[in-house]
Amino acid sequence: MPADSVIVAEEKTEEVLFQSLTDRSKHEDFLRRAVDFLMERVVFARSNRSSKVVEWAAPEDIKKIIDLKPREEPVSHEQLLTFMADVARYSVNTAHPYFVNQLFSSVDPYGLIGQWLTDALNPSVYTFEVAPVFTLMEEEVLKEMRKIVGWADGDGIFCPGGSISNGYAISCARFHQFPQIKTKGVYSVPNLVLFTSELAHYSTKKLSSFMGIGSDNCVTVKSDKYGKMDVVDLETKITGAINKGSTPFMVTATSGTTVFGAFDPLIPISSICKKYGIWLHVDAAWGGGALMSRKHRHLLKGIELADSVTWNPHKLLAAPQQCSTFLTRHKNVLAQGHSSNAQYLFQKDKFYDTSYDTGDKHIQCGRRADVLKFWFMWKAKGSEGFEKHIDKLFDNADYFLQHIRHREGFKLVLDKPECTNIMFWYVPRYLRGCENDPDYNERLHKVAPKIKEKMIKEGSMMVTYQPQGTLVNFFRIVFQNSALDHKDMVYFANEFDRLGSDIIV
Repeated sequence: MPADSVIVAEEKTEEVLFQSLTDRSKHEDFLRRAVDFLMERVVFARSNRSSKVVEWAAPEDIKKIIDLKPREEPVSHEQLLTFMADVARYSVNTAHPYFVNQLFSSVDPYGLIGQWLTDALNPSVYTFEVAPVFTLMEEEVLKEMRKIVGWADGDGIFCPGGSISNGYAISCARFHQFPQIKTKGVYSVPNLVLFTSELAHYSTKKLSSFMGIGSDNCVTVKSDKYGKMDVVDLETKITGAINKGSTPFMVTATSGTTVFGAFDPLIPISSICKKYGIWLHVDAAWGGGALMSRKHRHLLKGIELADSVTWNPHKLLAAPQQCSTFLTRHKNVLAQGHSSNAQYLFQKDKFYDTSYDTGDKHIQCGRRADVLKFWFMWKAKGSEGFEKHIDKLFDNADYFLQHIRHREGFKLVLDKPECTNIMFWYVPRYLRGCENDPDYNERLHKVAPKIKEKMIKEGSMMVTYQPQGTLVNFFRIVFQNSALDHKDMVYFANEFDRLGSDIIV
């Protein structure tokens, strides 16, 4: 081949590789090998109980192992496949049955395919024109979720996480009572205050600050020993704010608090909200999945009385990250409170019914089709499958609770937790019987971090710990993987014994 022909071929190769378009002749082998790697080394191999939950490496080690910096020159497909392997190896294996660290886990096979299809289609869901299937799919899924909550009508949206869903609740509640906020801003309304439990998710306080209400005006309400909002203290705080000249406009109750898994008493809270003309929002990001179970939906009794609800299918229902929804019984508040009627996107003279152009009620413009993975799961399992999933989670949690209740070395934080959060202290042998020592709590506080370090470095499981109020560090194991069984519950207890019984701090 002449030298100039080689040069032309090289130039053509470089031109094709920078173009954002799949080319069978250039990309098929790479894509198939990459997908094969994902299937064999990530989806299946990492879900085995014999694999590690995490391959621990310190930050500086990971920086040495993986070339994390963007570079001027492109790398080969072989190098890209190596990067894939390294990234997977040192990432936390959330698909592992023994990853019970946060309020999400596992990789549902149907949800995964739905997510892959979403990424392959690469849509942005703001108009029917560019996302015809997904705009309709969202409306149907959200309608069914509202029906499960107990509303005959209303509206809803998919959000980038439960924190943003709770932010939408603040926005809708404020606009509902003070519609001038949209055009006149925060200076056009009184000093607004909202209320939430001291054990509620931090997002309500954070979004209060972000939206100009101020974190000091997010008033925390006492909770009882089980983590439930104290209704008497709520009304006291409301009347106190009124007497100071402030205007209460919203209460955020929680159905499934992050740590205790507590469900606030919604019916009496609703009565107080009606008495003072206050919007009631229920953060059911964690516990909302219990609505799918006839046996456990009683935990959210009264949720139909709320004005809005946050419900994250990526938590208790195990949809892939992220899959969060904001639901409201007020049909027009989202559109009226957030629409801007951008003429270059939401034209009213289109040739189809523009009521299907639903994107203007979001504060986002570009937006993933998070609905597809959840819809695909729902089609694959049916509501019946979701119910069985929920019931198994609660059965596993109860089995683990009963197993450790009288087992030496375990001390329960809550004797009767409501959700699938089981909280306990593990007490090493050298601390047993020392409860009356003046430094007992201080020493017990140091145990959980030591056990956590050992489990992470060995990769045998991943369970989180935290303090709460006056309670020193305790473990919180959360069950939302229905592939677990009773033998796994015994494994967890045995593993705490193995890792922690001989610890001295």
